[in-house]
Amino acid sequence: MTTTEIPTPARTAKTTPAKRPKRQREGAAWVFLSPWVLGAAVLTLLPMAVSLYLSFTDYDLFNPPKWVGLRNYTQMFTEDPRYWRSVVATLTYVIIAVPLQLGLALVVALALKSMRRGRGFYRSAFYAPSLLGASMSIALVWRAVFNDGGTVDNLLGTGGWVNQPGWALLAVALLTVWQFGAPMVIFLAGLQQIPSELYEAASVDGASRWRQFLSITVPMLSPVIFFNLVLQTIQAFQVFTPAFAISAGKGGPADSTLFYTLYLYDRGFVASHMGYASAMAWALLIVIGAVTAVLFRTSRSWVFYASEGDR
Repeated sequence: MTTTEIPTPARTAKTTPAKRPKRQREGAAWVFLSPWVLGAAVLTLLPMAVSLYLSFTDYDLFNPPKWVGLRNYTQMFTEDPRYWRSVVATLTYVIIAVPLQLGLALVVALALKSMRRGRGFYRSAFYAPSLLGASMSIALVWRAVFNDGGTVDNLLGTGGWVNQPGWALLAVALLTVWQFGAPMVIFLAGLQQIPSELYEAASVDGASRWRQFLSITVPMLSPVIFFNLVLQTIQAFQVFTPAFAISAGKGGPADSTLFYTLYLYDRGFVASHMGYASAMAWALLIVIGAVTAVLFRTSRSWVFYASEGDR
């Protein structure tokens, strides 16, 4: 008997899409990144390099810069009393404005979290000042409110705050506190991430609202508090528009609102000492970096993360 072999069908090879070479993939990534890289190089890194060079020169915007070495820095730290008054005014402003702004933002966020109706409307209403407060028009309105014969003078009879050295800086700080919308929204987002089971368990154990706030809300919200603290501190060191509008660009009265950036503007664009202003800018950058580093260093002792591996 003869057997007939049945031919087996030929196996079809699986076709896999060919991978593009690594160099080609990197080239495509750089194409998409090129707008950001170009913008960072031309609009950030190059101006920073030029500013660093000018900080060691005598440059008045009209004549070629002349190399003077560390003279601008020496004059700034040892020969310019207005520089140190601007430092004191700025630090005082930061110490007053940042805690008040964050405290008010947290209180409003807690109130909005407990609301059942109209939360979207009130959230938008409280956020609106953050969009308007940095404009020159709002700063001028604020100046009119705190000027002689303004609303505050009529209500409290304390005279025009903007004309009194002891009150002018507080008027500028209140304008910043009024712009609490951005940190408020961030606080509200953080509060909504806290599990409600924690509050229910605390209530069963008999914890009061204040104890729940201290033992649950603050620890669970500490990363958000830290984020807002760093962000608002950096912004406070760079405040300019309110002080410029309220003091008419002079930093008065008696240099009480002579903030650092306002004095930097005066030296660079009013007095045409651009080399000196560049040295001031780099000193401010170093100080902001140092303050930020201190905040990050101290955060290890009070910022709580749910996962120990995230710390």
